[in-house]
Amino acid sequence: MRRLPPLGALRAFEAAARHLSFTRAAMELCVTQAAISHQVRQLEQWLGRPLFERRGHVLVLTRKGETYLDELSLAFDRMAAATERVRERRDGPLRITVLPSFASRWLLPRLPAFRERHPEIEFRVSSATRLWEGNDEFDLGIRSGLGRWPGLKADLIAREYLSPVCHPDLAQGPPALTEPADLAKVMLLHDEPRAAWRLWCELAGVSLDLEQGVQFSDAALVLQAAADGAGVALGRLLLAADDLRAGRLVQLFDTVLANDYSYWLVYPRAALQRPQAMAFRNWLLQEAQQARLPPHPGKVA
Repeated sequence: MRRLPPLGALRAFEAAARHLSFTRAAMELCVTQAAISHQVRQLEQWLGRPLFERRGHVLVLTRKGETYLDELSLAFDRMAAATERVRERRDGPLRITVLPSFASRWLLPRLPAFRERHPEIEFRVSSATRLWEGNDEFDLGIRSGLGRWPGLKADLIAREYLSPVCHPDLAQGPPALTEPADLAKVMLLHDEPRAAWRLWCELAGVSLDLEQGVQFSDAALVLQAAADGAGVALGRLLLAADDLRAGRLVQLFDTVLANDYSYWLVYPRAALQRPQAMAFRNWLLQEAQQARLPPHPGKVA
């Protein structure tokens, strides 16, 4: 007889430990942050030991927690792989789920090239922020993260870097934006996470009023606002690459903040048995390699 804690508590802990965030775990599992916290606390009580150290708003795994995460991730991977082997394969169009910002700013302008290369492949693209449950809704997904999703393979599309960008006319002024301190004179545009501006300011050695400005919920919207001249955005350079090349946006300074999260192609292990999925994967990674815009030389952290 196997003596196991509740499966829901294990899933909650594994997601929270992987993200080191109850909030991101709740988003992934489509539950509330309170539910994740409750399930993790329930698991810790069941085990009789803490799995996290809570240092203010920061979560840190204990040594036992780190060991448990490694073992649970392997177990979830094996369960997902076993499920995929026995799941009835469905024919039909290739189903792709993409982050809305990545879809609008990067993928959609390039899809005609894929269609031209593979006119025989029928595909459907849906935008969403959550990853699918049970691997039964989509064949491939494009997500932002650390590269670890239980039971799924992940291929790196591109690292993400952030730096202030704006319309060329706003950069030229008046007032001209020639050094980081000049950002105090213009409107700042924020997206999620808002803390990224603070980290960039620390890297650049400048103090700004980060409470002012306009907040956007999506990286594509904040870049569009910057291209329209509404202010200065801390732009994700991969998503801004086409606008930077075309001159609709300019990167103001050399200082570049490396984002912890990168863009990944995520899929069940059996997905690439479909030739259509393999063709899309190969095309996407090749396109990303060719289109990648390296960060402006200068400080990178």
